[in-house]
Amino acid sequence: MRSAREQQYGKEADAGEPASGREATVTAEGLPEWLDPVARVATTIEPLQLSRFLPPKSGGGRQSAVLILFGHGPRGPELLLMERAGTLRSHAGQPSFPGGALDPEDGDPEGSGPVRAALREAQEETGLDPSGVQVFAVLPRLYIPVSGFVVTPVLGWWRRPTPVGAVDQAETARVFTVPVADLTNPAHRVTTRHPSGHIGPGFLVENALVWGFTAGVIDRILHYAGWEIPWDRDKAVPLDWRS
Repeated sequence: MRSAREQQYGKEADAGEPASGREATVTAEGLPEWLDPVARVATTIEPLQLSRFLPPKSGGGRQSAVLILFGHGPRGPELLLMERAGTLRSHAGQPSFPGGALDPEDGDPEGSGPVRAALREAQEETGLDPSGVQVFAVLPRLYIPVSGFVVTPVLGWWRRPTPVGAVDQAETARVFTVPVADLTNPAHRVTTRHPSGHIGPGFLVENALVWGFTAGVIDRILHYAGWEIPWDRDKAVPLDWRS
Protein backbone atom coordinates (compact mmCIF):
# COMPACT_ATOMS: atom_id res chain seq x y z
CA MET A 1 0.00 0.00 0.00
CA ARG A 2 1.27 3.46 -0.82
CA SER A 3 1.91 5.99 1.90
CA ALA A 4 -0.03 9.25 1.92
CA ARG A 5 3.01 11.08 0.58
CA GLU A 6 3.46 8.56 -2.24
CA GLN A 7 -0.13 9.19 -3.23
CA GLN A 8 0.32 12.95 -3.04
CA TYR A 9 3.54 13.28 -5.00
CA GLY A 10 3.07 10.83 -7.82
CA LYS A 11 1.96 7.44 -9.04
CA GLU A 12 3.63 4.40 -7.54
CA ALA A 13 6.46 2.99 -9.61
CA ASP A 14 7.18 -0.69 -9.99
CA ALA A 15 9.58 -1.96 -7.33
CA GLY A 16 13.12 -1.13 -8.29
CA GLU A 17 12.23 1.30 -11.05
CA PRO A 18 13.90 4.73 -10.67
CA ALA A 19 12.00 7.96 -10.99
CA SER A 20 12.98 10.30 -13.77
CA GLY A 21 12.68 14.05 -13.49
CA ARG A 22 9.58 14.11 -15.69
CA GLU A 23 7.71 11.15 -14.20
CA ALA A 24 8.14 12.34 -10.60
CA THR A 25 7.31 8.90 -9.20
CA VAL A 26 7.78 8.25 -5.49
CA THR A 27 8.07 4.75 -4.05
CA ALA A 28 9.86 3.09 -1.14
CA GLU A 29 9.62 -0.37 -2.72
CA GLY A 30 12.88 -2.25 -3.20
CA LEU A 31 15.10 -0.08 -1.02
CA PRO A 32 18.13 -1.63 0.71
CA GLU A 33 17.36 -2.66 4.28
CA TRP A 34 19.70 -0.09 5.78
CA LEU A 35 17.51 2.69 4.36
CA ASP A 36 14.34 1.32 5.95
CA PRO A 37 14.64 3.51 9.09
CA VAL A 38 14.82 6.66 6.96
CA ALA A 39 11.90 5.57 4.78
CA ARG A 40 9.76 4.81 7.86
CA VAL A 41 10.55 8.15 9.50
CA ALA A 42 9.72 10.03 6.30
CA THR A 43 6.11 8.83 6.36
CA THR A 44 5.36 10.22 9.83
CA ILE A 45 7.77 13.06 10.63
CA GLU A 46 6.20 16.45 11.33
CA PRO A 47 7.61 19.79 10.14
CA LEU A 48 8.52 20.98 13.66
CA GLN A 49 10.50 17.79 14.19
CA LEU A 50 12.76 18.87 11.34
CA SER A 51 13.05 22.61 11.97
CA ARG A 52 11.55 25.45 13.96
CA PHE A 53 11.53 27.52 10.79
CA LEU A 54 8.34 26.78 8.86
CA PRO A 55 6.93 28.40 5.70
CA PRO A 56 5.11 31.72 6.24
CA LYS A 57 1.38 31.30 6.77
CA SER A 58 0.93 34.10 4.24
CA GLY A 59 2.14 31.75 1.52
CA GLY A 60 5.18 33.88 0.81
CA GLY A 61 8.65 32.62 0.07
CA ARG A 62 10.33 31.24 -3.03
CA GLN A 63 9.41 27.61 -3.65
CA SER A 64 12.42 25.32 -4.00
CA ALA A 65 13.53 21.72 -3.48
CA VAL A 66 16.69 19.84 -2.54
CA LEU A 67 17.72 16.26 -3.23
CA ILE A 68 18.92 14.29 -0.21
CA LEU A 69 20.55 11.42 -2.05
CA PHE A 70 21.72 8.28 -0.27
CA GLY A 71 24.16 6.00 -2.01
CA HIS A 72 26.43 3.10 -1.08
CA GLY A 73 30.14 3.67 -1.58
CA PRO A 74 33.42 1.97 -0.62
CA ARG A 75 32.86 2.90 3.04
CA GLY A 76 29.20 2.01 3.17
CA PRO A 77 26.13 4.28 3.10
CA GLU A 78 26.87 7.84 2.02
CA LEU A 79 25.24 11.18 1.17
CA LEU A 80 25.82 13.35 -1.89
CA LEU A 81 26.69 16.96 -1.12
CA MET A 82 28.08 19.92 -3.02
CA GLU A 83 29.83 23.16 -2.15
CA ARG A 84 28.22 26.25 -3.59
CA ALA A 85 30.38 28.73 -5.47
CA GLY A 86 31.69 31.58 -3.35
CA THR A 87 30.32 34.20 -5.76
CA LEU A 88 26.65 33.20 -5.50
CA ARG A 89 24.14 35.68 -4.12
CA SER A 90 22.56 33.23 -1.64
CA HIS A 91 24.42 30.84 0.68
CA ALA A 92 27.75 31.44 -1.08
CA GLY A 93 30.45 28.89 -0.31
CA GLN A 94 28.21 26.68 1.80
CA PRO A 95 28.13 22.89 1.57
CA SER A 96 24.59 21.91 0.69
CA PHE A 97 22.31 19.37 -0.88
CA PRO A 98 21.86 19.79 -4.65
CA GLY A 99 18.74 21.79 -5.38
CA GLY A 100 17.19 25.08 -6.29
CA ALA A 101 14.05 27.00 -7.10
CA LEU A 102 11.05 25.46 -8.84
CA ASP A 103 10.47 26.45 -12.45
CA PRO A 104 6.90 26.88 -13.80
CA GLU A 105 7.25 23.69 -15.85
CA ASP A 106 8.03 21.68 -12.70
CA GLY A 107 4.39 21.86 -11.69
CA ASP A 108 2.53 22.32 -8.43
CA PRO A 109 4.82 22.97 -5.42
CA GLU A 110 2.34 21.04 -3.28
CA GLY A 111 2.28 18.16 -5.76
CA SER A 112 5.00 16.59 -7.86
CA GLY A 113 6.81 19.85 -8.62
CA PRO A 114 9.47 19.49 -5.89
CA VAL A 115 10.48 16.02 -7.08
CA ARG A 116 10.95 17.24 -10.64
CA ALA A 117 12.82 20.33 -9.46
CA ALA A 118 15.14 18.43 -7.11
CA LEU A 119 16.17 15.95 -9.82
CA ARG A 120 16.54 18.63 -12.49
CA GLU A 121 18.65 20.89 -10.28
CA ALA A 122 20.82 17.98 -9.13
CA GLN A 123 21.50 17.12 -12.76
CA GLU A 124 22.34 20.73 -13.64
CA GLU A 125 24.64 21.21 -10.64
CA THR A 126 26.37 17.83 -10.30
CA GLY A 127 25.87 16.03 -13.62
CA LEU A 128 23.81 13.38 -11.83
CA ASP A 129 21.81 11.07 -14.11
CA PRO A 130 18.23 11.23 -12.69
CA SER A 131 17.33 7.88 -14.27
CA GLY A 132 19.57 6.19 -11.70
CA VAL A 133 17.74 7.74 -8.75
CA GLN A 134 14.75 6.22 -6.98
CA VAL A 135 12.85 8.91 -5.09
CA PHE A 136 11.40 7.20 -2.03
CA ALA A 137 9.95 10.02 0.07
CA VAL A 138 9.20 13.73 0.26
CA LEU A 139 9.58 15.53 3.58
CA PRO A 140 7.49 18.48 4.82
CA ARG A 141 8.31 21.93 3.48
CA LEU A 142 10.68 24.02 5.59
CA TYR A 143 11.83 27.64 5.53
CA ILE A 144 15.20 29.41 5.32
CA PRO A 145 14.54 32.90 6.73
CA VAL A 146 17.83 34.47 5.60
CA SER A 147 17.09 33.82 1.91
CA GLY A 148 13.31 33.46 1.95
CA PHE A 149 13.31 29.99 0.38
CA VAL A 150 10.53 27.51 1.12
CA VAL A 151 12.36 24.20 0.73
CA THR A 152 10.93 20.73 0.11
CA PRO A 153 13.49 18.00 0.90
CA VAL A 154 13.24 15.07 -1.53
CA LEU A 155 14.77 11.77 -0.42
CA GLY A 156 16.41 9.53 -3.01
CA TRP A 157 18.27 6.22 -3.29
CA TRP A 158 21.17 6.26 -5.74
CA ARG A 159 20.26 2.92 -7.29
CA ARG A 160 22.56 3.26 -10.30
CA PRO A 161 25.45 5.63 -9.48
CA THR A 162 27.03 7.65 -12.28
CA PRO A 163 30.02 10.02 -12.25
CA VAL A 164 29.30 13.44 -10.75
CA GLY A 165 31.23 16.69 -10.52
CA ALA A 166 30.84 20.46 -10.69
CA VAL A 167 29.07 21.22 -13.97
CA ASP A 168 29.38 25.00 -13.79
CA GLN A 169 32.08 26.48 -11.54
CA ALA A 170 30.05 29.68 -11.38
CA GLU A 171 27.43 27.76 -9.39
CA THR A 172 29.20 24.75 -7.89
CA ALA A 173 32.71 24.73 -6.42
CA ARG A 174 32.84 20.96 -5.93
CA VAL A 175 30.71 17.84 -5.52
CA PHE A 176 31.51 15.17 -2.95
CA THR A 177 30.08 12.23 -1.02
CA VAL A 178 30.20 11.83 2.75
CA PRO A 179 30.00 8.41 4.43
CA VAL A 180 27.14 8.26 6.92
CA ALA A 181 29.68 6.77 9.36
CA ASP A 182 31.57 10.08 9.25
CA LEU A 183 28.38 12.05 9.86
CA THR A 184 27.50 9.94 12.92
CA ASN A 185 31.08 9.94 14.28
CA PRO A 186 31.03 12.12 17.45
CA ALA A 187 34.53 13.40 16.58
CA HIS A 188 33.07 15.11 13.50
CA ARG A 189 30.10 16.70 15.21
CA VAL A 190 30.13 20.32 16.40
CA THR A 191 27.87 23.20 17.31
CA THR A 192 27.87 26.36 15.20
CA ARG A 193 26.67 29.89 15.91
CA HIS A 194 25.43 32.17 13.15
CA PRO A 195 26.17 35.92 13.46
CA SER A 196 22.41 36.34 14.00
CA GLY A 197 22.77 34.31 17.19
CA HIS A 198 21.16 31.14 15.86
CA ILE A 199 22.84 28.02 17.21
CA GLY A 200 22.72 24.76 15.31
CA PRO A 201 24.48 21.48 14.60
CA GLY A 202 27.47 21.15 12.31
CA PHE A 203 29.62 18.43 10.75
CA LEU A 204 33.36 18.64 10.06
CA VAL A 205 33.68 16.28 7.09
CA GLU A 206 35.56 16.18 3.77
CA ASN A 207 37.51 19.36 4.64
CA ALA A 208 34.26 21.27 5.02
CA LEU A 209 32.00 22.57 7.75
CA VAL A 210 28.45 21.54 6.97
CA TRP A 211 26.11 23.86 8.84
CA GLY A 212 22.83 25.76 8.58
CA PHE A 213 19.80 24.24 6.86
CA THR A 214 21.73 21.28 5.44
CA ALA A 215 23.28 20.29 8.76
CA GLY A 216 19.97 20.74 10.56
CA VAL A 217 18.13 18.35 8.25
CA ILE A 218 20.96 15.78 8.37
CA ASP A 219 20.99 16.02 12.18
CA ARG A 220 17.24 15.34 12.40
CA ILE A 221 17.35 12.45 9.94
CA LEU A 222 20.17 10.80 11.90
CA HIS A 223 18.27 11.32 15.14
CA TYR A 224 14.87 10.01 14.08
CA ALA A 225 16.34 7.14 12.05
CA GLY A 226 18.08 5.95 15.21
CA TRP A 227 21.57 6.44 13.75
CA GLU A 228 22.68 9.25 16.07
CA ILE A 229 25.60 8.60 18.44
CA PRO A 230 25.87 10.86 21.53
CA TRP A 231 28.24 13.76 20.90
CA ASP A 232 29.66 16.77 22.73
CA ARG A 233 27.27 19.64 22.08
CA ASP A 234 29.60 22.02 23.87
CA LYS A 235 32.21 21.58 21.13
CA ALA A 236 31.70 24.82 19.16
CA VAL A 237 33.42 26.09 16.02
CA PRO A 238 33.05 29.43 14.18
CA LEU A 239 31.61 29.48 10.68
CA ASP A 240 35.00 30.67 9.38
CA TRP A 241 36.79 27.77 11.05
CA ARG A 242 39.29 27.37 8.16
CA SER A 243 40.35 31.03 8.00
